Amino acid sequence: MNVVVVSDTHMSKKQIEFPERLVDELSSADLIIHAGDWSIPEVYDELCNYAPVYGVYGNVDGDDMKKIVPYKHVLEVKNHKIGIVHGHGEKKTTEKRALEAFKEDEVDIILFGHSHIPLLRYFKKQLLFNPGSATAKRKLPYYSFGILTFTDDLVEARHIFYK
Repeated sequence: MNVVVVSDTHMSKKQIEFPERLVDELSSADLIIHAGDWSIPEVYDELCNYAPVYGVYGNVDGDDMKKIVPYKHVLEVKNHKIGIVHGHGEKKTTEKRALEAFKEDEVDIILFGHSHIPLLRYFKKQLLFNPGSATAKRKLPYYSFGILTFTDDLVEARHIFYK
């Protein structure tokens, strides 16, 4: 199973075109996960043209997105529990806020966004994964998104970086 993970798309109604590199992966996705800051519901609608979409809202998302997606979500994929949260808030780091959001849940993978900084590491037995941003790289040299590939009991996580 091939899962495309995006976050922080920050798109406006005038800019509803995804980068070509992302579209290449969306075309073969079995599932798409968005970790918040969609900005507009049209991003959700467009992603739904490729595969089933799950996600959460972020700090720039308005009531229109909050009607579509929750603050946090737990999803099971191939016997792996995935926790999804944007990671915004006050105090602590984005990573610590993401971990804290699932302290009562037994999740194997935590997907989050907010910082726009790609991250892939383990904390204890939980895989922490921030895909970065496919459309708003800020001061980073590359745009990025993530791919999770599930086979039997294994999961492979990787970033796709591009200009």
